[in-house]
Amino acid sequence: MSETSTSAVTTHVLDSSRGLPAAGVAVTLEQASGQTWNHLGDSVTNEDGRVRRLGPSRLSEGTYRLTFETGAYFRELGVDSFYPQVQITFRIADAEQHYHVPLLLSPFAYSTYRGS
Repeated sequence: MSETSTSAVTTHVLDSSRGLPAAGVAVTLEQASGQTWNHLGDSVTNEDGRVRRLGPSRLSEGTYRLTFETGAYFRELGVDSFYPQVQITFRIADAEQHYHVPLLLSPFAYSTYRGS
């Protein structure tokens, strides 16, 4: 994938406790296959908290999950946190669409939504 292209799934992590993008968060993308998960890609959020290249540029319909290493992120900041990881499982129903899955994060809570 070229430096300017994006993957079928992108994400953006915002640290709501600091009011800043969450740079340096490791993220993994996997696809469900029966009872197992197949690794498709991994990356780390940039200084703007974004990951634009994470796995293939096109994905088939199915169930996927993003895993965010939130415990390591907060440890680097010297902040105690409750969730060592955040996993977001979602379904791709239209392989032609792009899927943006943001994560709003704090040491003791998180939320997500389907973005554009």
